[in-house]
Amino acid sequence: MGMVLMLSACEPQDQRPGLWLSGELQSYPEDWSFTDEHLEIAIQVAAPYFLPHSITIICASFEGDLYVAAYRPETKNWPAWVTDDPNVVLKIGENLYEARLTRMEDPLAIADTLGAYARKYRQTGSIPTSVWFWRVDPRA
Repeated sequence: MGMVLMLSACEPQDQRPGLWLSGELQSYPEDWSFTDEHLEIAIQVAAPYFLPHSITIICASFEGDLYVAAYRPETKNWPAWVTDDPNVVLKIGENLYEARLTRMEDPLAIADTLGAYARKYRQTGSIPTSVWFWRVDPRA
């Protein structure tokens, strides 16, 4: 029981970051649309201090692909860490998925992704200008 509490205390919650994510490792899905049922997911990235860093984020699927974003990335450490090592672990529900993030630069692709976020989270109005988007890809 003590070990379960210790491990669960390592996971992120709301604005509090965590370390390792726990769950059952799944194979990489062909279609990520099932994530539409989850308003938040967790992501574990490699940090330079030899421990993983995990946080909760929002995500959106578009045409079967999954996208994650960082609002005001310059105020956070993890986006730069993903630039250094794009291999991540995602926790969706109780399941884990190993993946690789690819930063999006194409404005047209970003516009489609923004539309997917707006539909999922029922947002209207202007989109913040300081946002980085990544496509979730399988690890090589």
